[in-house]
Amino acid sequence: MPVGHKLNGTLRKFIERQHVFFVATAAETGRVNLSPKGADSLRILSDIHIRWLSLSGSGNETAGHIRQQNRITMMFCAFDGDALILRVYGTAKIIHPRDEGWQEAIAMFPLMAGTRQIFDVEVDTVQTSCGTGVPIMQYQHQRAPDELLPFYEDMGTEGVKNYWKKKNTETIDGFETGLFED
Repeated sequence: MPVGHKLNGTLRKFIERQHVFFVATAAETGRVNLSPKGADSLRILSDIHIRWLSLSGSGNETAGHIRQQNRITMMFCAFDGDALILRVYGTAKIIHPRDEGWQEAIAMFPLMAGTRQIFDVEVDTVQTSCGTGVPIMQYQHQRAPDELLPFYEDMGTEGVKNYWKKKNTETIDGFETGLFED
């Protein structure tokens, strides 16, 4: 398992080809969260800097965990082509629409309904492994444009905020996510 402290050109290209990636976080206590992510929501800014646009969902575990224990793991795996698993370890800063730097950060992504926050990830370690246990699967399409985004578009801005208040202000373990703090 080769381990390094930054991405290189080959790994960056690998990440850019993936249609799905996984984000894992955990506070010191409580549950570990692991979530699949997709859509056009990831940008590699340098060999040690990634930005991920977090769209609304039924929970907001990542934000609550980062506030408790600032550590994040992102995993990318090849479902076609050569076998490879890449884990990216680091820390993250949460950028909300109310924060300085939001306009610069959000400008990197397409406008998507339900946009909630951006995670600005500083990479401290990368690890690759063979990935031969991962099945080969054929990519068909993203669900976001047909299912996820219209769900939030139909709610409108106030409806999304009400949804966040109901489902996104605390983790399942009761940690505050900071979504509505000043």
